Amino acid sequence: MPDRNRTPKVTPLHYADAARGVRHVFVRDFRTDASIGVFAHEQNTPQPISISVDLSVEETDDPGDRLENVVCYNKVVEGIRTILAAGHINLVETLADRIAQLCLADHRVQTARVRIEKLQVVEDAAGVGVEIERHKSPVKN
Repeated sequence: MPDRNRTPKVTPLHYADAARGVRHVFVRDFRTDASIGVFAHEQNTPQPISISVDLSVEETDDPGDRLENVVCYNKVVEGIRTILAAGHINLVETLADRIAQLCLADHRVQTARVRIEKLQVVEDAAGVGVEIERHKSPVKN
């Protein structure tokens, strides 16, 4: 049986880039219970999931050591909690897209990569799920 407490062997993305003025804001392996899934046994019983978010964020010249001048990872987590509290979600893909949309709503976020893992669905797997990447749409004239 796999060790469900080990850190997955996933290479994190390196979104930070000084030449482009971009920093990497992330939430790694946020674990919570969620009402998610299409199968009957998933409809009424919350299950443990893990969520990771990587954001490519435009840097400001000087954030002035003030929280309101940066993308706050705690606000990302609060937004995830709000999405999950809104009710049952059938697909991990839907949850990932909603989280990406939440993050991209901040004008400073250029790219969002979201990974959702269900942790107890497949007996012989530490986790199963989806990873998506979304980019801010260019402004249309």
